[in-house]
Amino acid sequence: MLSRSRKAPAILAIDQGTTSSRAMVFDLQGQVAALAQEEFNQIYPRPGWVEHDPEVIWATVLSTARKAIKAGEAKGYEITCLGVTNQRETTLVWDRQTGEPVHNAIVWQDRRTGEACAKLEADGAGPMVAGKTGLVLDPYFSATKIGWILDTVPGARKRAEAGKLAFGTVESFLIWRLTKGKRHITDATNASRTSLYDLEAQDWDGELLRLFNIPRAILPEVVDCAGDLGVTDKSVLGKAIPITGAAGDQQAAAIGQACLSPGEMKSTYGTGAFMILNTGGTRVTSHNRLLATTAWRLEGKSAFALEGSVLSAGATIQWLRDGLGLISRASEVEALAASADPDAPVYLVPAFTGLGAPHWKPEARGLITGLTRGAGRAEIARAALESTAFQTHDLLTAMRADGAQTLTLKVDGGMVANNAFLQRLADICDLEVVRPVNTETTAWGAAFLAGLGAGHFASITEAASLWKADQRFAPAADPGWRTRHLAGWADALRRTTM
Repeated sequence: MLSRSRKAPAILAIDQGTTSSRAMVFDLQGQVAALAQEEFNQIYPRPGWVEHDPEVIWATVLSTARKAIKAGEAKGYEITCLGVTNQRETTLVWDRQTGEPVHNAIVWQDRRTGEACAKLEADGAGPMVAGKTGLVLDPYFSATKIGWILDTVPGARKRAEAGKLAFGTVESFLIWRLTKGKRHITDATNASRTSLYDLEAQDWDGELLRLFNIPRAILPEVVDCAGDLGVTDKSVLGKAIPITGAAGDQQAAAIGQACLSPGEMKSTYGTGAFMILNTGGTRVTSHNRLLATTAWRLEGKSAFALEGSVLSAGATIQWLRDGLGLISRASEVEALAASADPDAPVYLVPAFTGLGAPHWKPEARGLITGLTRGAGRAEIARAALESTAFQTHDLLTAMRADGAQTLTLKVDGGMVANNAFLQRLADICDLEVVRPVNTETTAWGAAFLAGLGAGHFASITEAASLWKADQRFAPAADPGWRTRHLAGWADALRRTTM
């Protein structure tokens, strides 16, 4: 333990995810000094709808942050700053006076506004939205979720137009509460996922606000990903801590993975799977239904990325555990899948809430094909794992069609502890897969941005010197095997949208 007179500086990262809230204390070399995590329940009011209780989000963030701070300080560290990263697109609206949410948070996976998006597409709005935001018209993004809340909660639209309500994605809501309402902000990466933000102008866009019928008075201020983002009220965490970093979870993970140069690519395997390709200072327009997004914004200047989003990755394994009862812990899936008949042509398409990129089929629903009397728990478990690898292949194919030439995919997230999955990922995608030593890349990315904003790091390029590879997985499958399995997956995929 360090002496009390010479405490080492450390950074608190709040990582608010889809299924849990975590708080981690990092030293300035990126090593984890303390960690606290709490899962929370998902709310499914109707098929395809997904909600979270905002008060549960807040309670778990508060609890884990306090535990992590206490544990870090017990080891002799001093928390000098704080960074926030979050599940993106998830939409909250709250009362500016009381701080109370007017409705449950509508989660990024939610499909309730599919008809509204289809109508806007039919009306010809798609090209304008894509041109300004880099996004497709899909219920995934925040704009139609905001509209649904304002039009469904009695009196909400009138209150919003009068400036009495505030909208934010999760990091905005958390910073508002951490500062006791003093800061209503969102960082540029999260703003770029709302369908209301012009990537080039780097601000909210009037034409988009009119299209989605969103009052400007409800919106937060858009800020950089590092800098002075506020100070926590002393009553919240027991001390005033500068908030100096914020980014959406996938952009934070890209920074944590040191994907800092154009052409570098990572894929994160959490509840969903998200592939990001750094395109530098150039916004690349996808011709294959990928998304252009803000990678980070520092000192008013944005870097950009291409992104592909898979809606169900770790969520599929969670479904095996909670929905089917095939496993009691997620870690059991590797051994179970390994016992499957290697020749069983079983495929699982986890379109529980539709299909994301590059298909964008909100109406699609999941299915399992190729079942025989000999198929059982093991074959379904293997198909569930492989479904994430196949969906990654679909994203990679689109990335390559848009010009990506990388031969290496950096990976992180909860699923990458599974060596068999990573080998299957390399085999199906036919490229090298690299797992880093520090797989807590999302939280570390938020911590790094906070350290950058607090002056602990001089430049974003310092993230590269703190990244180290742990294990590399080279493709080793027979080309014929790969071709057969990709054909089986393509056939299963077609069936979900028939």
